[in-house]
Amino acid sequence: MRIALFLAFLAIAVGYAAWKGGGPERVMAAIAVAMVGSDQLLHLFVPPSFATLDTGHLVIDLFGAVSTVTLALFAHRFWPMCIAVLHLVPLLAHSSRLIDMALHPAAYLAMQVATSWPVPAILILATWRHQRRLAKGENEPSWQISSRPSIRATAEP
Repeated sequence: MRIALFLAFLAIAVGYAAWKGGGPERVMAAIAVAMVGSDQLLHLFVPPSFATLDTGHLVIDLFGAVSTVTLALFAHRFWPMCIAVLHLVPLLAHSSRLIDMALHPAAYLAMQVATSWPVPAILILATWRHQRRLAKGENEPSWQISSRPSIRATAEP
């Protein structure tokens, strides 16, 4: 039941972000869809096991962490940093499992799953704030723009 509830909550967040979000919100929606799709595909072939290192979820969580940290680096928004941190916690779970195989399976599961729940709420809030800025006429860029100093050749007469 909790999985169905989470997937419904995430579907609402992803749909709203895809429909009304700016670039960063849409990228986060795509990351979330890729992670959930990969998770569902993984479970078709490999049953979940929290008694040993879960390499399938490790790969999915690495993708999520790298993608959201990259999003946080390039998006002109604050919220991607929060989501990036939430995606780093499961990597701590995998590291803990690798270092100490005596980690209780319930603790391993909780460390992998618990930080997923705030993601849809943050994405909905981020999309709503983006819409508010647009309604106020504020023009905030979606992405950080790195400007290289221009090299101008100056010719002395």
